[in-house]
Amino acid sequence: MIAYLRDEPGGDQVESYLSDKNNPCMAHAINLCEVYYDFLRAKDENTAQAAIADLTAMGLIGRDDMDARLWQEAGKYKAMIKKISLADCFAMALANRLQAELVTSDHHEFDPIAQSGICAINFIR
Repeated sequence: MIAYLRDEPGGDQVESYLSDKNNPCMAHAINLCEVYYDFLRAKDENTAQAAIADLTAMGLIGRDDMDARLWQEAGKYKAMIKKISLADCFAMALANRLQAELVTSDHHEFDPIAQSGICAINFIR
């Protein structure tokens, strides 16, 4: 999402996913929070709000699932995988719940996960 919003390499691929009405894109609220605080820290409240509004306008669907099954799955990933953020664990749990692909640029954290088959991963760069 940040690659798209900042027009970074791979951002065009994210834009393509977001604009594909036949394949809705979803993000967990915790991952949207990461986008929000990233833009808030870099700029200001208006910029952070505009970033989320842009994603929503492009068709991103925010999910706020927080039932025990989801947060326990995220917790298991966090306990099992040495170097991964809790937010990324929620993204994996949501992707698995939806039987979907997790789209990321983060090879550092997700290369081992892609190789393990824990979650389907699609790297944008």
